[in-house]
Amino acid sequence: MESMKRTTNCGALRKTDAGKTVILNGWVHRKRNHGRVFFINLRDRYGITQITVDTETNASLSSICDELRNEYCIAVEGKVCARPLDMINSSMETGEIEIIASNILILNKSEVLPFQIDEESKASEELRLKYRYLDLRSNAMQERIKLRSKVTFAVREWMTQNGFYEIETPTFIKSTPEGARDYLVPSRLYPGKFYALPQSPQLYKQILMVSGFDKYFQIARCYRDEDSRGDRQPEFTQIDVEMSFVGRDDVLSMTEGMMRHTFKKVMNIDLPLNFKRLTWEEAMELYGSDKPDLRFDMQLKDFTPFVEASTFQAFKDALSSGGTVKALVVKGKADYSRKQIEELEAHAKIYKAKGMAWMKVNSEKALEGGASKFFADNVPQIINSLCAEAGDLILMIADSNRKVVNTSLGAVRTKLGRDLGLSDPNRFEFAWIIDFPMFEYNEEEQKWEAAHHLFTWPQEKYHATMESDPGSVKGDLYDLVLNGYELASGSIRIHDSEMQKRVFKIAGIDPSEAEKKFGFLTEAFKYGAPPHGGIAPGLDRLVMIMAGVTSLKDVIAFPKNSFAVSPMDDCPSEVDQKQLDELRIVIKK
Repeated sequence: MESMKRTTNCGALRKTDAGKTVILNGWVHRKRNHGRVFFINLRDRYGITQITVDTETNASLSSICDELRNEYCIAVEGKVCARPLDMINSSMETGEIEIIASNILILNKSEVLPFQIDEESKASEELRLKYRYLDLRSNAMQERIKLRSKVTFAVREWMTQNGFYEIETPTFIKSTPEGARDYLVPSRLYPGKFYALPQSPQLYKQILMVSGFDKYFQIARCYRDEDSRGDRQPEFTQIDVEMSFVGRDDVLSMTEGMMRHTFKKVMNIDLPLNFKRLTWEEAMELYGSDKPDLRFDMQLKDFTPFVEASTFQAFKDALSSGGTVKALVVKGKADYSRKQIEELEAHAKIYKAKGMAWMKVNSEKALEGGASKFFADNVPQIINSLCAEAGDLILMIADSNRKVVNTSLGAVRTKLGRDLGLSDPNRFEFAWIIDFPMFEYNEEEQKWEAAHHLFTWPQEKYHATMESDPGSVKGDLYDLVLNGYELASGSIRIHDSEMQKRVFKIAGIDPSEAEKKFGFLTEAFKYGAPPHGGIAPGLDRLVMIMAGVTSLKDVIAFPKNSFAVSPMDDCPSEVDQKQLDELRIVIKK
């Protein structure tokens, strides 16, 4: 093999290399037999180069060319030749040249492939995950993993240049379940005791602030044992950041700088100096979501001024019950069929809407169809107030619960953005969502609980009324959203032991329970803990959006499927009885 070790790669050669003798190593991507001449596309992670084998002038290679199949791993020696102008392949970076082979060595054979390794595999997700090592050879996956590597490097580069230390926090920690379930690791040395895998490095990064490391970051692996839903992964990566002696604006500005550097370095895209800011209430009222997609407008409009004068009893009942009515104007879609509107209504009902009314603006700027007959006396005012035009479709939802109206109509807005192609994957629209509620009421358990997490600093104007009116308290919380996804969540943290006790008490955590779960943190706060705050952008999700794909699995080398299982290595799996005995674990059937 030493004599056939590669001297260059399959993406490097150009016309200026003509005349050189080179050795390439890679995989057979395609083979074409033109009688006495074989054409072999040889691939590695750098690109594809065409190998030409003329068996009339080199008969010794005839049998080996006959044997070659897709994904055979081979070494090729030959001379670089410039292609004639009329044979240049402009779709290949190496399309100006070919290699006239003088020697071919099979390094390893390949069995018949379970699926073809193409630009974008058409194989099922389960098959791709079972043979992930083959799926990863595809150009699409190679490019995404390359993008992930470049993003990670750019983040590290910016953070280091701006005075942050990269510090690792433990993977085996104390179980402090306050979000999803912990993954537990049994201790052999201490039977009956368990380590937990971190859902995030939250407590440790706060302790690092107490330790005097005022600028910390980590490309942190995190683990959450959640029920299978959506595109979540049981193990994921976040860009974990914490800073001391800062306020909210400092953390937001730092994050904007990191994102600007990363997008410019990796994609040569210039992001704005400052990202748009919306309060949580504004986001919910205007877009029906705390992670709005701002690549298109289509805001929710207040329709309540037109209800009293109407004859639509369902809308009147919603208002008399303390509710609201809102409308959504869909530009140029008055041609939507009844079936299409019913599909939108069905989507709204997933989010607890009882129904969805509609009407259309005709060419004479009059309302027609659906609920229009109930609003005949207010047509000009409605059209002007909603900024509707001829050819528009108006959708309306009413409910006694304002949250249901916003959320369900917001979900319809998101679906329309997707269905109508309004969400351009090449646009990146960031926004900060600020002033989140600190607490939310759990109707099932009849108690208040932290809306985000227990370590958020309540905004100072609410300190005096926290216990008497938890529902009105705003936390010093902030989310970064990008193209309809929550990209990062953060807050200014509690650094005072007494404030932490007050928050625990409102959330129904008694002092003994708090001491058992978080005692090491509150103890640290007694020794001059500085004011501090942080944020944690999701690396997987950031790369997913930058890559223009919609699944986290497409930007993670070895993801789990939707059931938290790895088809490739059959994980999770049973273990030997001997291992269970050592850990003193009995499996209950």
